[in-house]
Amino acid sequence: MTGIGAAPRGDFRIGLGPTLGMRAGALEQKATLKAPPLRHALERRRLWERRYARRLLWSDTLVIVLAAGLADVAALATGATPRDARWAVAEPLLIAAVWLAMMAALHTREPSIAGSGATEYKRVANASGVAFGLIAVAWAVLQVPPVRMQLLVALPVGLAALIITRHSWRRWLNAQRRLGRWAARAIVTGTRADVEYVIRMLQRQEVRSHVVLGAAIVDCCDDELLVDGRRYPVVGTPDSVAEDARQLGADSVVVASRPDDDPDFIKRLSWRLEGTAAELILSSSLTDVAGPRITLEPLDGLPLIHVKIPEFEGGRHALKRVMDVVVSALALVGIALILPVIALLIAADDGGPVFFRQVRVGRDGREFHMLKFRTMVPDAEAKLAALTAANEGSGLLFKLHNDPRVTRVGAVLRRYSLDELPQFWNVLRGDMSVVGPRPPLPSEVNSYDGAVCRRLFIKPGITGLWQISGRSDLTWDESVRLDLLYVENWSAMSDLMIMWRTAHIMIRPKGAY
Repeated sequence: MTGIGAAPRGDFRIGLGPTLGMRAGALEQKATLKAPPLRHALERRRLWERRYARRLLWSDTLVIVLAAGLADVAALATGATPRDARWAVAEPLLIAAVWLAMMAALHTREPSIAGSGATEYKRVANASGVAFGLIAVAWAVLQVPPVRMQLLVALPVGLAALIITRHSWRRWLNAQRRLGRWAARAIVTGTRADVEYVIRMLQRQEVRSHVVLGAAIVDCCDDELLVDGRRYPVVGTPDSVAEDARQLGADSVVVASRPDDDPDFIKRLSWRLEGTAAELILSSSLTDVAGPRITLEPLDGLPLIHVKIPEFEGGRHALKRVMDVVVSALALVGIALILPVIALLIAADDGGPVFFRQVRVGRDGREFHMLKFRTMVPDAEAKLAALTAANEGSGLLFKLHNDPRVTRVGAVLRRYSLDELPQFWNVLRGDMSVVGPRPPLPSEVNSYDGAVCRRLFIKPGITGLWQISGRSDLTWDESVRLDLLYVENWSAMSDLMIMWRTAHIMIRPKGAY
């Protein structure tokens, strides 16, 4: 009789007699020891992720080598750093190698950050800063020729070029995704209401990072799900979602909600998706409340999710004020050049004043006079009451697609958001910020209830999430949700991205009237 200790490696025979049942059990046990093979859907997903990462790698390498070389040429041309020919060739190559190594170490080409969000740009900036910090320290310790020109030229030029090329690749990727390519193929599972909400949010995104193939719904007898006029097949239930993913060739499963009576549902589903899907995405109610303030602490057996409490004072807000002063000062210089032209057009249209001043409510409920180019007839406020019945806005907002009070010149100014340019003066004065919640009227604030008042915890902005997400096409609830999301989760990088997207919206306006 052979004991367990004497069995060959990988053989789980037990010395109790080779019965047929035991042999079948051993074969089944052996089968479970093998890692599940990759299925076609997952292989296809990994293939396009690797291709896109390679494109970024070649692009990053070209930019970094050219930036380092440009700095070296500048140093040689100015005679700032005398050196021999060998060092002149070696230095930019060493700097490029360190820079590329940091880009890889900080996962700047991670598939999960491609296509949207500020994380990709943050990592690129952090990797560049870390790389040159290490280079500066190494050069000081080794007492080799200084790298001043690399810091003055290669870092700013290279970082700017990296951001621009990443943005260009992102636009290319998103164009492919709008055509249904290079996007995750997903099944959404959970209760009917939660699944509808998640699908609606996924399809409303300008960046279609996920193509929804179908839904797996708890206790649903329908064959289809209708969301915003589009039909999605109901392919099964949460219990069968792993098999449904295999049959449909899905590479992602989005869990909109899990069964309340099954705490191990997520763990078992992730096991069953091994070899089938690249990711299991959990939709959490924390995302609206916390967003980037969420961090994970992986304790043994008890992973803890930390949610940082929002702060409305301190260094971050001081940095925001510095950005506001710099951006508004530069903007006012440009506005001064076009001010005479706009003023002449407004005055020639109906002979009324050029500017329009209106009381708005700022941070902590403080009122201020917001400045705009006038886009309506001079007695527009007096005519408002007669138009109230025709209001097309939602909630506390008054909006009309074809407001008769808007002048011909005013319609053009509104369409391209040019009427808001004088608000940079409010930013310079400290009444507003470049990016923030929409500045409300006193009548709106008087009707605020509950959490809506949190919009006043920071300064209102010329632009914001509401500006780049549809403006007047948004419902009142959507506008409030976006404002609160910004108030609690803003960052300097997100502000820069919103400014960039606002410039794009001004060229191709949407929801402006």
